[in-house]
Amino acid sequence: MSIVAQLTDARKRMGMTQAALAEAAGLSRMTVQRIESGDIDPRLSSLLEMGRVLGLEALAVPSVLRPELEAFVRAGGRLLAQPAGAGAPPSVVDAIGRQHDGTPR
Repeated sequence: MSIVAQLTDARKRMGMTQAALAEAAGLSRMTVQRIESGDIDPRLSSLLEMGRVLGLEALAVPSVLRPELEAFVRAGGRLLAQPAGAGAPPSVVDAIGRQHDGTPR
């Protein structure tokens, strides 16, 4: 999925209009519309700002590692073959969630 498609999908999932995203990102509604429709090749700074508003962050990953990183994210931050149960190390995603919700580590 392209960066633009991911941004568009995130905007729609949040129930945000193009106009609301544009205003929050400091862009014109027309610019957001043209980016989403593929009419223009957007500046990286515009994509990063749209992502910031949508709670997303860009990450440069070596292409050779992309399949493994995508699998890790789809698995909720758990390693393949990670054992289940009390003896299993906590998931990275769980640890990050506790940092943000105040739950003790």
